[in-house]
Amino acid sequence: MPAKQRVAANDWPREIHRVLRANAVRQVSYVPDAGHARLIELCQSDRGMAAVVLTTEEEGIGLAAGAWLGGERSVLLMQSSGVGNCVNTMTLATHCGIPLLMLVTMRGEWGEFNPWQVPMGQSSQAALALSGARTFRLERPEEAAATVEAAARLAYNANAVAAVLIAQRMIGTKTFEDKR
Repeated sequence: MPAKQRVAANDWPREIHRVLRANAVRQVSYVPDAGHARLIELCQSDRGMAAVVLTTEEEGIGLAAGAWLGGERSVLLMQSSGVGNCVNTMTLATHCGIPLLMLVTMRGEWGEFNPWQVPMGQSSQAALALSGARTFRLERPEEAAATVEAAARLAYNANAVAAVLIAQRMIGTKTFEDKR
């Protein structure tokens, strides 16, 4: 890949933000997450986007429904542990044809230290598929723009539910060091 087209590991949130802007996303809902921190900052500083902090992920599906009914596009940012919270409410979007784009930072994968993150991390893709979502895996920073663009086109043009699963290897792993 030519040097100009390479995306540095820490630039992928900027590429995703660029794709969201190009797709006229006006509302960004999220539960605070370290994996999405840079993207959240970019959306918060964007005057064309409303960044809405949630108390739980399923609220973002209601926000997406309201945005769509009001003629706007939205995106829901969450961690894989939040997928389990959305299974029931996701059926609202799938059965009513509401466009729903979700960007999911994965836990419970490569280098995970917290055993509590593993079950939902390992079952998120299947849970999303069973709920009617089409899933896209994002494994490499240089594929961020193209992957999110493909999911956005599906969600917004086909009134579908699409989720981009951002690999833990891309976002990095968390550690809690024992300071004793």
